[in-house]
Amino acid sequence: MKQLISIFLMITVLLLLAACGGGGETAVADGRLNVVTTTGHIGDAAKIIGGERVRVTSLMGPGLDPHLYVASEGDVRRLSDADLILYNGLFLEARMSNVLEQIGRGKPAVAVAEAVPETQRLLSQEYADAYDPHVWFDVKLWQIVVAAVRDALITADPDHAALYEANAAAYLSELAELEQYVQDQAARIPPAQRVLITAHDAFGYFGRAYGFEVMGLQGISTEAEASAADVQSLADFIAANQIPAIFIESSVPVRTVEAVQAAVTAQGFQVAIGGELFSDALGDQETPEGSYVGMVRHNIDTIVEALSR
Repeated sequence: MKQLISIFLMITVLLLLAACGGGGETAVADGRLNVVTTTGHIGDAAKIIGGERVRVTSLMGPGLDPHLYVASEGDVRRLSDADLILYNGLFLEARMSNVLEQIGRGKPAVAVAEAVPETQRLLSQEYADAYDPHVWFDVKLWQIVVAAVRDALITADPDHAALYEANAAAYLSELAELEQYVQDQAARIPPAQRVLITAHDAFGYFGRAYGFEVMGLQGISTEAEASAADVQSLADFIAANQIPAIFIESSVPVRTVEAVQAAVTAQGFQVAIGGELFSDALGDQETPEGSYVGMVRHNIDTIVEALSR
C-alpha cells in the first residue's frame, strides 16, 4: 500500500510539473541535449556517444539496486526537465515503471534494452511472459543497446547525427575488442570449473555467452528474498562440487552470500569469497569500474582469478 501511495504521489507531482511547464529549463542553456538515464550503464553509453552535445544525468548511482529503486520527487523533476529519457526496460526498473510510462506520453522515453530481439533474450525464471533484463552482461547484446542509444540521440537531435554516428562507431569498435578480451579470459578457465555463483541471478546472459554455469541465491529480481532452504540447497551444491569461490555484488547486501559461505563451512568445506562483482550498477566514477568497459574487465578478471585457483 505504501508503495502504491508513493507512486501515486510521484505521478501527481509529475502532472503538476508538466502543467507548470516542467518547473525548470527543458534544455541546457548552451543548447546541449538534456538526457536523463536510469542506470549508469546507459548513462555511460549516452555520454560517450553524445560527447559535448549532451548533458547526461543518471538517476541510479554506484551501489543502487534498480529492481528496488523508487523515484524521488527530485528524480521526477529531472525526468520532467529532460529532452530525452533512456531506460533499460524489460521490467528492470520495476518500481519506476508507472512513472516512466506516464512521462513517456509527453516526451521521448526509450527502453533501449528492448532493442535486443526477443529471439536473443532469456526468459525470466520468475515471471511468466517476461525476460531477463540484464542484457549488458553479454557484450554483443550491449552493442545492440548502444546502437539504440545512438538512434535515440539522432532522433532527438538530427542536426548532429554525423557526430553521434562517428562517436558510436568508435565505441562499438572498442566494445568489439572488449568482447574478444572477455572470450580470451574465459578460455583460461577449464570448462568444468566455469561455475559462477553470485548473490542474485543477474549473470544469465554472461553464462550463455561465455560458457559458464550460473547460479544465484536470489532470483533475477532482488525483490525475491532467499529462504533458509535456498541457502542450504546452494551450500549443498557448493560442497558437493567443491566450488572454490562465490561472489558478492556491489548492489546486493553481502549477508546473503556470507550466509551461504557459513553453511558450506558447516559441511566441512571451505569456499572463498572470490571478490566483488558489479552487477546492476557501475562503480564510482573516479574508478575504472565507473565505466561499462572498466566494469566488464573488472568482472571477468575477478572471476578468472578466483575460479582458476
